[in-house]
Amino acid sequence: MRTALILSVLLIIAGCTNLSTNKTQAEVDVICEWGTQKFDLCQFTSYDDMIEALIAEMTLDEKIGQMTQSVWHNNVSPEVIRDKNIGSIIHTEGPTPGPNAIDWVNKFDEFQSSALQTRLGIPLLIAVDAVHGQNTFEGAVIFPHNIGMAATRNLKLIKQAAQITASEVAGTGFNWTFSPCIAMPQHEHWGRVYEGFTEDRDLTTAAVIASVRGHQGSNLANRNTIAATAKHFIGDGATEGGVEGGNAIMTDELMRERYLPPYAGAVDQGVAAIMVGFNSYNGLNMHQHRHLVTDVLKNELGFQGVVLTDWNGGLRFGEPHKVINAGIDMAMQPGNHEEFMSKLKLSIIDQTVPMSRIDDAVQRILAMKFSLGLFSDPFAKRELSLSVGSKAHRAVARQAVRESLVLLKNDNQALPLDPFEPIAVVGTHANNSGLQSGGWSIHWQGQTHSYAGATTILEGINSVNSNVEYAEQGCYAGMQAQKAVVVVGENPYAEGAGDSDELWLSDEHKTLITGCKNLGKKVIVILISGRVLVINQDLNNSDAFVAAWLPGSEGGGIADFLFATDGFKPTGKSPYSWPVEFADIPIAPYAEHALFKFGYGLQDY
Repeated sequence: MRTALILSVLLIIAGCTNLSTNKTQAEVDVICEWGTQKFDLCQFTSYDDMIEALIAEMTLDEKIGQMTQSVWHNNVSPEVIRDKNIGSIIHTEGPTPGPNAIDWVNKFDEFQSSALQTRLGIPLLIAVDAVHGQNTFEGAVIFPHNIGMAATRNLKLIKQAAQITASEVAGTGFNWTFSPCIAMPQHEHWGRVYEGFTEDRDLTTAAVIASVRGHQGSNLANRNTIAATAKHFIGDGATEGGVEGGNAIMTDELMRERYLPPYAGAVDQGVAAIMVGFNSYNGLNMHQHRHLVTDVLKNELGFQGVVLTDWNGGLRFGEPHKVINAGIDMAMQPGNHEEFMSKLKLSIIDQTVPMSRIDDAVQRILAMKFSLGLFSDPFAKRELSLSVGSKAHRAVARQAVRESLVLLKNDNQALPLDPFEPIAVVGTHANNSGLQSGGWSIHWQGQTHSYAGATTILEGINSVNSNVEYAEQGCYAGMQAQKAVVVVGENPYAEGAGDSDELWLSDEHKTLITGCKNLGKKVIVILISGRVLVINQDLNNSDAFVAAWLPGSEGGGIADFLFATDGFKPTGKSPYSWPVEFADIPIAPYAEHALFKFGYGLQDY
């Protein structure tokens, strides 16, 4: 299987993103004069020479500004961008620029205009956590989370989803995403399991290569591409007990054999950025881990891009100098940028941080901006706003949904459903696109109500079968339908809020299953979850059982699966092994006592 994956990657994804800045004069494409100083880039013959000249011209404050990233709506205004020379802004939980894509474009172009009015006019990097589609914009297409994308085993589809995400991210005013997460989660207690593709090294490596190629294309300067970010370096999914931001304890040999290869694959593909994790590695936090960040990532793997902190990483783990000296180039400071900048400046003045380290960081940041084409066209790609949430994009996401579903059980000819037979659809999760999408969907922690543009599971089923009863509270005596689709699962969560010891269905959801079963119905369970759960009892009480992960906005893909639309047959394979009981957690991918091993999935009804 691993050999086949590697061959598939080579066949599907040739070449790597052009991140080189060493271009000849004939290839250089820039606007000549920049900023209020009207600094002339065209006097230089290559991007590398331009970058060197800009760094030589910059004041210390301007350099520190380039190394600082802040939230646009949190103590940052266009005036602050000009006054502080801040080099990057992000959008996250909080106010939005407006209801329409063009509102977002206009707002972020306003910030970009302010950056261009600084002394040197260096353009902004404008970033967002678009981790399964442009999931911060209501009306964008939201794909299955990475756990579901890995279940498809379809690398072309992973790449295509990333291409669409890049287009919709660019169409809402951004040029950078903090994705893909390549955590390789090893413990179901962790609240970010769904952000990683799988527990398997080789499938993770193949998926990250496909994702980077989809986001970045063959040239970052293309209008429909954005910068990608591999995260969170390294071992974030391997912490003791699955604790968010905990300690990953392992030998260097294990780290190199299991956790480093996906990052090597991302670097080989020219990934623009890598974000370090909140976690520690053998007791030392990754934000201060000079050996892994500088010696291994930058020197050994040859990473030439930007290394950035996670949220508040420039201050959260100690003084800024410890983070910057570890080899991190940009600090994400949500509204407290002034404290970071002033403390870093003092550390440079007293030579705690050498100027060579600062210049290296600024060089990497400027190189990323040149590679994105921001010095030739700094503004948002307005034409792409028109296709945000388009039918064509949703069709691809719908395909991803139906291919991601893993059929764990199908007895008594429960599936496929007949488009003309009476069907009961049970459970609140069946008619709520917020619940079916999980965390990082419109809001950071997700939401428990539906959002614009999405199709719920019930709506998808209703589009195929006109004889459907929605019994939200459960089956009841006298119900006409002999088959019940019971949709159950987790409520949305993200990051530490998702860390849990309750890795099973609630009593309420168990009752929905047993209530239908006790009435003699054929029960088809659809499990919405960001990780594998303890389901042995629920499996026994069902006739068919489908692991649907977190499918996102296109509930119609679940209907395609249930009704075998156009001859569809199940293709999904589990990206994790399943425990029989809670004591099994964490469980090895091919453990003999697993309920289902890694890669399990019925391929026919």
